Amino acid sequence: MYEPIRSKSVHTMAAAGELPHRSRAEELDIRLAGHLTALLTVTDELRALTSGVDGEALAAAAERIAGEVARLRGGRYPLRAEPSGGDPARARALHQRAYTLAGHALTVATSRNDAAATALATERRAAHEAPATPARPDLATA
Repeated sequence: MYEPIRSKSVHTMAAAGELPHRSRAEELDIRLAGHLTALLTVTDELRALTSGVDGEALAAAAERIAGEVARLRGGRYPLRAEPSGGDPARARALHQRAYTLAGHALTVATSRNDAAATALATERRAAHEAPATPARPDLATA
């Protein structure tokens, strides 16, 4: 009644040389590049909604972020989508998202002891901190 398994089980461990492995540093580079690429996308969206001096500052920040991603990816610059533009009321939500992404990038950059990425993430987090915090009514007068 019982027929033995004739093929190799999918649950057996692979031999040591069969699977490609990345080092912890390579994994952190990939994560950091991903967080910075997402931050670049949000920065481009904010730049499309903003004009004047703020728009120029966001354009300069976007170029610095793209340069940092290229450094992490061995010279390959990230693909950049055309910003969708749209409603300027989205700016607060985009600032909040950029603040969060800069925090994620800061965490990974700190863990891999990358001074340049840490400085960039700290700068971007500070830049998005004020617009990202919602205005709270004064509770004493409310």
